[in-house]
Order: sequence, then structure tokens, then C-alpha cells
Amino acid sequence: MADPWQECMDHCLAVTMEAGKMIREALKKDISIMQKSSPVDLVTETDQKVEALIISSIKEKYPTHSFIGEESVAAGAPSILTDNPTWIIDPIDGTTNFVHRFPFVSVSIGFAVKKEIEFGIVYSCIEEKMYTARKGKGAFCNGAPIRVSEQKDITKSLVLTEMGLRTDPEHFKASMSNIQKILSIPVHGIRCPGSAAVNMCLVACGSADAYYHIGIHCWDMAGGAAIISEAGGVIMDVTGGPFDLMSRRLITASSTAIAERIAQQLQVFPCGRDDTVG
Repeated sequence: MADPWQECMDHCLAVTMEAGKMIREALKKDISIMQKSSPVDLVTETDQKVEALIISSIKEKYPTHSFIGEESVAAGAPSILTDNPTWIIDPIDGTTNFVHRFPFVSVSIGFAVKKEIEFGIVYSCIEEKMYTARKGKGAFCNGAPIRVSEQKDITKSLVLTEMGLRTDPEHFKASMSNIQKILSIPVHGIRCPGSAAVNMCLVACGSADAYYHIGIHCWDMAGGAAIISEAGGVIMDVTGGPFDLMSRRLITASSTAIAERIAQQLQVFPCGRDDTVG
């Protein structure tokens, strides 16, 4: 049987390449910065232009499909995942990196049908690394197959997470405590590259062994979730339960043993859901 979504993926690849080119061009100019919910929650004109480019191009070809985009949601659009074919888009994952020209900046797109992710594309556009995965067909970087490290010993692992200001002091304390707990296992180290989608791809290609995060969004995770799964990795909730795309939290790892060990260490704090209405 022919793959019904391959044409969508091919179109998505072309649009993502175009978006990456737009981002690289923008880096040569002055970057106009605005803030969203706080002084460290940044958005740029490029975020908005890239999302508009992606959505308009896909909508023209697939007018009946649904969209969840970071900047659209910020502007008031709903973030509800239905059974309809849905494109989940982060136009610039790593906006703070983009603003500072720190080289981990990605375009992340996941495509879900009946709430299941069919394919994911993450383009680390400064590095010019195109990560792709189609359900049941493996994961690739620039066309070459990629695979997780398959490390099972957490004491030999490099772990990724992200650090940023949390306005609730208890959440901030829990976040810092989690880093201390993971380092004290001990692990080889913790790194914070600044792009959730790139973090997931680094685990997928074996450059890191795990990544955990509480407080991100479905558009940060959708593209990378397909890639980590197809690269032989594990993805679960921070409690050790099943991964929920709308939960705003995840652990990805090279093995179940490492993911479960991280879940045992984490102090989980409330971060809301992407699909909560009102």
C-alpha cells in the first residue's frame, strides 16, 4: 500500500528548507526583539514571518488540515489536537539562541493524524542538519540513518536539559534541585543547548544519552518525538508513565533503564497543559 502521507512530508521538507534559509538570512541583519509573557520569553519578527510562510504554504496545498503553531497560539489561536491531520509547528525553536546567534536554532514540524505523529522534521538551520523521521521507516540526518547510543548505564551518560528563569520560586527551586540530583547520580555531565527539538535530535543520533524537560510545549516536542522514536530511543512522561504530547513535559533517552532512572530522580512540579481551554 502506498504511503498516504509521503507527499505531505515531501512538501514539508521543501517548506522547511525555505524557512531555514529565511532564518539564516535574518541572522545577517539586525534582529528585532519583542517579549511575550516575561522579559526572557522572547519573540522576533522572524519567528512570526517564518510561521506565516510555513502555514500559508501548507494551507494552500492542504486547505482542510489543522495547525498548531507557537506564534499563532501566542496570538490567541487554540492549541487543541483533534483526529484531523494536524501540523504542529515551531518556526524558530531556540529563539533566545537566535537572538544571540548561538548556533542551535531549529525549525520543528510534527505531523499528526488521529492524534498519532506520522512524521517529524527538525532542521538545525545554522548547522544545516536536516533531521527527518517517518513512522516505521527510521530516522535520518541529511539522508544518513541515525541511531541512539543505546547506553544503558546512567553513570556513563551525558544528559541534556534546559535552564531558564521560572517566576514561581518553588518551581525554580525544584528545577535547580533536579539538576543537582541528576549530576549527583553521578552522570558524565549536563548540557543545555537551548533548543528542545535539537536536544531530542542529539539523543536520536547518539551525541547525548538523555534529555528531560518540564514546561515546554507540543510544538517543541512533536517533530523530535518522531525522530527519537524512529532512532530506537525511548520517550516517556517525567513520572515514568506514557508520553503525552500535550502534557508539556518529557524524558527521552537511549534506553528505558536511563529514562526510568531519571524519572525516579525528578521532583515534578505543575506546568499546565497545552490543550487546556480557558
